[in-house]
Amino acid sequence: MVSAEFTEKADAVSNLTTRPNDDELLKLYGLYKQATVGDNTTEQPGVFNFKAKYKWQAWKDLEGTSQEEAEQKYIEYATELIAKYN
Repeated sequence: MVSAEFTEKADAVSNLTTRPNDDELLKLYGLYKQATVGDNTTEQPGVFNFKAKYKWQAWKDLEGTSQEEAEQKYIEYATELIAKYN
């Protein structure tokens, strides 16, 4: 169960006036998925599906991180991006 603060940060990040760069978005995606789902147990996307492959890897890299820890890291990182891009 994610916290209200987590949901608030996720909403704020999706409404930034300037789009974060791809690396920042991938980090956010991985932390979001780890916090909301847990470890990535999905099959790795095909080699030519670059976007899906990068997203899958960003999530897979967090394997073993608790959902609570990922949620806290997401909140911290989202706060940084909100300050940087709003």
